[in-house]
Amino acid sequence: KGKAKGPKGKKITLKIAKNSIRVTLEGALRLDLSKMGITTFPKCILKLTDVDELDLSRNMLKKIPSSIEKFQKLRWLDLHSNQLEELPEAIGTLQNLFYLNICNNKLTTKNLPEGLNLLKNLHILNLGLNCLDSIPTSLGALKELTEIGLFDNALTTIPNSVKKLPKLKKLNAERNPFPDSEKQEEETDSIKRIETLHLVQERDLCSSCLKTCRDERNKLNNFIYMTPSPSKKPSFSSLLTANSIAKDNQEEWRVR
Repeated sequence: KGKAKGPKGKKITLKIAKNSIRVTLEGALRLDLSKMGITTFPKCILKLTDVDELDLSRNMLKKIPSSIEKFQKLRWLDLHSNQLEELPEAIGTLQNLFYLNICNNKLTTKNLPEGLNLLKNLHILNLGLNCLDSIPTSLGALKELTEIGLFDNALTTIPNSVKKLPKLKKLNAERNPFPDSEKQEEETDSIKRIETLHLVQERDLCSSCLKTCRDERNKLNNFIYMTPSPSKKPSFSSLLTANSIAKDNQEEWRVR
């Protein structure tokens, strides 16, 4: 008896692929083959390598061939929601890649290609919903990265080389089995990164916050009035506004 075959999947012809090319609002050429029931990478699209964006998401792909390197103009590659267990090293040759989404696959840390750290122009990387138990420290080489998704994996830690990427603005690592010490470290780190105090006006506060601030302000005023002083000190009545009239006494209440 022969082995049971998997789903055959839809066959993509060159004509179908050409009809699936769209022009985005930004004027880019997008080849959209998402939700087509594809089980194998369609070789015919290797004749359409001048596209700027390639969407193969929501299919049943298990492998991306090394021939992906022929898409040298690619800035946007979406492979999410397939059955990928590995990526080819050749993906690192896509030097123009700005966006890479490989979320919701079966990728393991072992099968993440080292070539990922060669994507020097990558700004957005989504590795969520995979089987990763660690993140390679080499991803710290992606200096242009602004967003990275690591949610729903098996991570117990995130390398400092990734957390401290110079342009990183969003890091989603929810629903990973981090130890409590790691969570506490994250909270401490977020506090350390607060460098600027922003004062707000009363109209921008909710009633509960406004009451709390007024109560604290009254406590501060009472303390000031009870403290002996050789000179009369002005009231702090405008403490909540951005341009306080208590300029002479700013050093006493400014949070450092």
